[in-house]
Amino acid sequence: MPANGLLSRRSGENTAISFGPEICNDLAAAEQREWLLTNGIGGFASGTVAGSATRRYHGLLIAALNPPVGRTFLAGGLDEIASINDASYPLATHRWASGTIAPKGYLSIQNFRIDCAIPVWTYQVGASRIAKCIWMRHDENTTYIQYTLLESASPVMLELKALVNYRDFHAATHAGDWRMRIEPIENGICVTAFEGATPFYARCKGAVCEPQHIWYRDFLFPRESERGLDDREDQLYASRFRVEMQKDQTVTVVFSTEHNADLDDCAAREEELKRESNIRSAASEVMQTPSGEAAPSWIPQLVLAADQFVIKRPLPGQAAGKSVIAGYPWFGDWGRDTMIALPGIALSTGRSDVAKQILLAFSRLVDGGMLPNNFPDAGGAPEYNTMDATLWYFEAARQYFAATQDSGTLRKLFATFARIVTSHIKGTRYNIHVDPADGLLYGGGPGVQLTWMDAKVGDWVVTARTGKPVEINALWINALESMVQFANVLGSSSDTYANLLQKAKPSFGKFWNAQRNCCFDVLDSPGVGSDSSLRPNQIFAVSLGASLLSAEQQKAVVDACASSLLTPFGLRSLAPHEPGYVGVYSGGPRERDAAYHQGTVWGWLLGPFALAHYRVYKDRTTARGFLEPLARSIDSYGLGTLAEIFDGDAPHHPRGCIAQAWTVGELLRAWKEIQARPRP
Repeated sequence: MPANGLLSRRSGENTAISFGPEICNDLAAAEQREWLLTNGIGGFASGTVAGSATRRYHGLLIAALNPPVGRTFLAGGLDEIASINDASYPLATHRWASGTIAPKGYLSIQNFRIDCAIPVWTYQVGASRIAKCIWMRHDENTTYIQYTLLESASPVMLELKALVNYRDFHAATHAGDWRMRIEPIENGICVTAFEGATPFYARCKGAVCEPQHIWYRDFLFPRESERGLDDREDQLYASRFRVEMQKDQTVTVVFSTEHNADLDDCAAREEELKRESNIRSAASEVMQTPSGEAAPSWIPQLVLAADQFVIKRPLPGQAAGKSVIAGYPWFGDWGRDTMIALPGIALSTGRSDVAKQILLAFSRLVDGGMLPNNFPDAGGAPEYNTMDATLWYFEAARQYFAATQDSGTLRKLFATFARIVTSHIKGTRYNIHVDPADGLLYGGGPGVQLTWMDAKVGDWVVTARTGKPVEINALWINALESMVQFANVLGSSSDTYANLLQKAKPSFGKFWNAQRNCCFDVLDSPGVGSDSSLRPNQIFAVSLGASLLSAEQQKAVVDACASSLLTPFGLRSLAPHEPGYVGVYSGGPRERDAAYHQGTVWGWLLGPFALAHYRVYKDRTTARGFLEPLARSIDSYGLGTLAEIFDGDAPHHPRGCIAQAWTVGELLRAWKEIQARPRP
């Protein structure tokens, strides 16, 4: 098949991310940089620039067998060898538990780039050049791996060994004597891992396919070693594809759970490129400055990154709604993360239809006046153990209405919002209730973590915030103000919400800590009283629309956060001078959870900080400048996207998920709002 479209472009053209041999042939640098593809139903593919798998989550097809959950690791990779005349050149790279690195295909990578959202490698093997690109089909558990012979004076024999598996994506396989059923089919094989398992397929049109059954044992995942987790894996060599390639010819391997997956690679690729082009077109507002100049190159890349988090979620008794995966590679969809990310992921990118579907979908999931916190990946009932997801729901709806003036959707949501307020007044799970004395929101108890600072190790709640947390009450008052607005728009009575506001809003002044000239983090905490720890949660008292503090107090909050919490990549979760600060996020699960909200930097907080700074200082250039270092990190960890967290101590290494929805969403939202807002 002749090359066209994507692979006919010059290396690095029309892309914000491109690396030459100086990165690609340096194993440490190439393994540090990870690519990601998603399919809109919870499945994904991921790996490193080097081609080596450094995590248990690196593979060519992690399928959502019960979308968007039931994520199952099916295709680990392809062991690739290019033979020219009498010479053979490996393209793959593997790490082994013995410490050996073999083969070392990364040494043949001439260039790597992200083209739109598609990873593309160019290999130099002898005097020949081979390109490889990978993409997934949207709404389907199907991955395409396409090879193109760009230059060669002689034919190239390409040998591709398919490595497969069948496991929960959080687990690791130690095969023992496990025997899968490998059946030959037209153009490839069908793999059935065990009785009752979902069959999946590996095909390569035009290639000779030879079924195999050989376990490759003891792959090593160094990132899992660092995380204190099982770091070894066995994968099954299930088939060998062999095809002789001529110059400009393409060969494509397709892994899929669909028995009739489309093998027309060119049509499938063009379909994906068109989809990505439409996503960028919808985001025209955020893709240029008010003066009409093109936005920085990272903006269109993050617009595509935003789409990677949007998924379909089935709802009882109706067609699927939409939700947001909190982060890749290991999180599912979380209520809190979805509502925080929604304005940036959907509204800032011109996809109000997606925002609407998310808001309506979650209205069907409200229970006891609460939004679900997360959805177990194995399926089953969602967990309702969050105090703030529900309050962020109001803010997401407020921003949706501000962007669309869609009173019809607002009317559909209003009764749900009214029930939520009533439930909070009466009291709901985990002692969440309105304190009748001051109108503020209280919640929590022993062994319970309800705010976004939710790390827990066994019975130890690392960041205990029982009481009246500052951002919860900023959100509560903001929600009441939104309800007054919503009621007025819809011609309903706003008296209940106005009366609650009259008590709660003045009471917010109790959060002011005159001694430290900033806000307390929590009030009325059992055994503590008022927690004066310097944390970033108070920034929401400035960044949200409600005016909760005086102008002088707003400035003091911004200055306190800037002096002790601000880093180039986000805000620290605890100031370095505070007891319990941990500056490096590392070690096993206990050590990492102990650091998670005790100094670790969170990228998503940079958006609210920049907006708060702009509100106080009225300096658009400076506020926008706070976003640049994080935005430009799209080429250093998760490629084309933004990390979950960073070390509190310099140089602030990226950690956690390689792609986090609220980091991407809040940066896009802040960029757009700072660009568009009149000076305060």
